Amino acid sequence: MITNFKVDENLLKEALALCDHSTADLVIEAALREYIQRRKQLKLLELFGTIDYEENYDYKQQRQIR
Repeated sequence: MITNFKVDENLLKEALALCDHSTADLVIEAALREYIQRRKQLKLLELFGTIDYEENYDYKQQRQIR
């Protein structure tokens, strides 16, 4: 896919200096992958504390079953 958009040159230069990618296209692709991965992680973090366990839940017993 060919896409034209403006990117802050200073940001792009800094990103190129920090990574092993040789082209701006590769840097942008890597940045998008990292962004998506981070957003997915944040969604998972929102789930913590939302699962209710029974009062007599015995996690040690569940570990022995495996």
